[in-house]
Amino acid sequence: MNVTHATHVRREFYKAVWFYFHVVWPILSLLIFLIVLFGLIISYLETWHPLDGIYFAFVTGLTIGYGDFAPKLAISRVLAILLGFNGILMTAIFASISIRAIEIAVRTVDSEK
Repeated sequence: MNVTHATHVRREFYKAVWFYFHVVWPILSLLIFLIVLFGLIISYLETWHPLDGIYFAFVTGLTIGYGDFAPKLAISRVLAILLGFNGILMTAIFASISIRAIEIAVRTVDSEK
């Protein structure tokens, strides 16, 4: 594979990612909104600063889980579990977009030969 071929595949990959990102943007925006909303709810319930709640929600939703914040109330823990599922959905969406974009990029470049 020469440099121009790799550049062409990369360009097709980015075009496909951009296209599919626009397709799933409503779903992703809803998932991000839920992360922020759950973070604000948890911060209210746990009497944390709102930014700490949003930080906790993103760290939990991205399945990182540093452990510097831990909810004590049962309802907050349930919301944290839902944040984890939300993060798994987001990861699955990004992975499927990437895989589909790779397939399209390779197929497009190979069909041009």
